[in-house]
Amino acid sequence: MRSLRTWAGDTVGGLPATFWYLWLGTLINRLGAVAVLFLEIHMVSGYGFSATLAGLVLGLYGGGMALGSIAGGVLADRWGRRPTLLLANIAGVVTALALGITLTPWFVALTALVYGFWNGLGRPAYSATLVDVLGPTKRMRGMNLNYWAINLGFSGAAFLAGVLAHTPRMVVFVLNAAVLAITTVIIAVKVPETSPGPALSAPKEGGGLSLVLRDRVFMIYVLLNLGLWSIIESCKLIPIAMVNQGIDPANYGSVIAVNGVMIVALQLFIPKLVGRHPRNRVQIASALLVGLGMGAVGLAGSVPTLALTVVVWTLGEMINAPVNGTTIADLSSPAMRGRYQGVASMSFTAANFFAPIVGGLVLDNTPHATLWFGLGVLGLIIAAGHLLSGPARERRATHLTRPEVVRDEALVA
Repeated sequence: MRSLRTWAGDTVGGLPATFWYLWLGTLINRLGAVAVLFLEIHMVSGYGFSATLAGLVLGLYGGGMALGSIAGGVLADRWGRRPTLLLANIAGVVTALALGITLTPWFVALTALVYGFWNGLGRPAYSATLVDVLGPTKRMRGMNLNYWAINLGFSGAAFLAGVLAHTPRMVVFVLNAAVLAITTVIIAVKVPETSPGPALSAPKEGGGLSLVLRDRVFMIYVLLNLGLWSIIESCKLIPIAMVNQGIDPANYGSVIAVNGVMIVALQLFIPKLVGRHPRNRVQIASALLVGLGMGAVGLAGSVPTLALTVVVWTLGEMINAPVNGTTIADLSSPAMRGRYQGVASMSFTAANFFAPIVGGLVLDNTPHATLWFGLGVLGLIIAAGHLLSGPARERRATHLTRPEVVRDEALVA
């Protein structure tokens, strides 16, 4: 019992109250975010869209998130974290309701783009607020708990999407809007502004966002992240692999559920596992596991073996999550944290947009195993990239988390 209490204290103890309000907002937001899941399920069977049009709608949603992430990073620094979050959520409420109004293809596509933009706009401000309130010593635990909340909420949303499959669509979109409204209230009432303010957050050298894009150490890391998430997001193409292997794609739900079950059940134990190892070694191991797991899809010929591939790449995803969050935070200068978080967030949203499109083209025009073996090779390339770039990255992180910077951050938080 004592060891359990010790583990609980090490996992959740000592984190600031503002973090827990953000964590609760994340859980509620992801639990009720059923609008896009509803679209994924019903665009072909319910809306009558072609597969190409349905893919375009989802791609526009991802593209909107990528654009919103960049804009949100700039706003989080110039305007403030809190007003950016409030704008993103309030606009999201209106757009979620608009998505439920009509089945007209062009309107659904355009609204999906706008809805993605508002979703992306709030991400950098949210991440920057987390970094602000946690400080360097608590970042890994806090980022890991937040990642756990995201996946716990998403698992619940997937269940709700199934339960609400035959519910009138407007009910689903009203529910999504209501959840965003609740999150807005939590932010408005319980989350203070944490940015250093316009005077401190304005770039001293000029150039704004371009300074981030010229930061070679950081951009190499963003590129490696883009590669890793492109591999992970290719899991959306596993149903096609199942068809090619003569497996009923209706089993995809049970296969991909392994990912959610592992993260919900085991993610809270990850910081203790990876905390004793250098971050760069963890990221190398993550790339190898993700590449191995997704590469093995090309050989898997049954539901159990496909589930085993999910176990392998999910483990890589899990050990990457807390280390990735803290690395991005440690590479971000306090004065431009929102911009750094925005560019980092774009690496995920861009992968969400490109991976299914490029992967689909490869599957259509090459032998079945080409894509999956290619993803395995990409995992090796990313691991090599971390091996080569890791030392410079750690030197930068050490510089930006030196004691005088930590003291400045403590005054802000």
